Amino acid sequence: MLAMAHTMGNNLSGMPMDGWMYLGMALIGLGVPAAIFGALPQKRPDREASNGVTFEAPDDTPLTRSHTAVLLVLTLGLIIDTMKPATLGFVLPGMRGEYGMAKSTAALLPFVALTGTTIGSFLWGWLADIYGRRVSILLSTILFVSTSICGAMPSYGWNLVMCFLMGCSAGGMLPVVYTLLTEVMPPRHRSWVLVLVGGTGLVGGYLAASGAAHVFEPLFGWRSLWLQGFPTGLLLLAMARWIPESPRFLLQRGMHTELAAMTQRFGIVRRAPTNLPTDALPVATNQHELTVALVITALSWSFVNFGLLLWLPTDLQDRGFSAEIASGIIASSAIVALPTIMIAAVLYSRWSGKRTLIGTVLLTLAGLVGAMLPAQTLSWPPLLIAVIALLVVGTNGLIAVLLPYAAENYATEVRGRATGLIAASSKFGGVAVQLGAFAGLIPTLGGAAIALIVPMGVSAILISRAGQETRGRSLQDLEATA
Repeated sequence: MLAMAHTMGNNLSGMPMDGWMYLGMALIGLGVPAAIFGALPQKRPDREASNGVTFEAPDDTPLTRSHTAVLLVLTLGLIIDTMKPATLGFVLPGMRGEYGMAKSTAALLPFVALTGTTIGSFLWGWLADIYGRRVSILLSTILFVSTSICGAMPSYGWNLVMCFLMGCSAGGMLPVVYTLLTEVMPPRHRSWVLVLVGGTGLVGGYLAASGAAHVFEPLFGWRSLWLQGFPTGLLLLAMARWIPESPRFLLQRGMHTELAAMTQRFGIVRRAPTNLPTDALPVATNQHELTVALVITALSWSFVNFGLLLWLPTDLQDRGFSAEIASGIIASSAIVALPTIMIAAVLYSRWSGKRTLIGTVLLTLAGLVGAMLPAQTLSWPPLLIAVIALLVVGTNGLIAVLLPYAAENYATEVRGRATGLIAASSKFGGVAVQLGAFAGLIPTLGGAAIALIVPMGVSAILISRAGQETRGRSLQDLEATA
């Protein structure tokens, strides 16, 4: 159908669904559940087998070929995973033109996609705790590949269905990748690896999406941007041999041969429960208070990112700035993103994980305070650029360290679902902002700042109270105080 459409200006709107299309969708409906069933472990977990046992490489373990391979594969996975939702902005203009839709109707597409990513973040994190990290990554990739068929959907309604499923699959990769890397990297390298891999994957995904739109969309139309999920997803599945499984998961399933091979590849050793008296351990953190703090931080970030920064160009044009200046803000955020992530990785690994997270929150908070200045004062371009720079640097640094910090702070049994909850919270603002846009509630710079300054300030206070330092500490130590 796509080849046929290429001879007709890449337009499939109004074409009937033929038998082959229905057959293909039916096979997806059968194949995805069959793949899930086939990938599930055959043995129920033996929780008693791993009580108090921690698997971790010694602090002086060097990075080996196995570490390098898993870093490259998971970074590629995040880039591929981020490409799909990042493509939404490039797809919408062509989709509106083909279907002749109003803006309000087209806005349903990012809404269902962001709803899917919010649900998928928690769902796949929960599955990672039950069925294993590696299985969850592979299953989300399989669903990701299958939803690439939305590139050939003649009707807009079917595009919405597939886009929701795509969001569910895309939302699951990020928290599970952080969870897995936390458990296989030596403590000395864990901090910078988590920040750098996650940040590079996110930025790389947006750059790859924009590059693909520049190369393929003029020739093959907007549908080609959806279909690229098929070969890229298959590439990730082909590289799955380099993705390891969590050692404790292998122990609980009695997979001792696989456990021995995995621990040898990554220099991981089995550590028995600590016998240190309670007063010899660091003060235990309040997990409930920490979870509340990280959820509030993630929600605040999502509203700043999807609300304030997303609508910032529109707000600037309403203030009288030219479209060139408004679009330049978007370009500058992309340029600042990667250096910010690099600096955050250095500070997180060399200085302090907890203080780096609080620092990024305070930078964002400073930007919000600046945004509350009177409109006449903010009309001075140097001051406006300084305020926006604080917001861009703060938000980029914040999201780069938030999920790594969450993954390090929870015990193995709940690490996936806890990190997934924080990841889902970081996307919920996008869903809420889209609902507001449907009702005609477009946030302004000052109005959004007033609404967000209190929760952002509260999150900094709660993290300072309930958070613990993670830099350079072993998982055994962190789990003993969790």
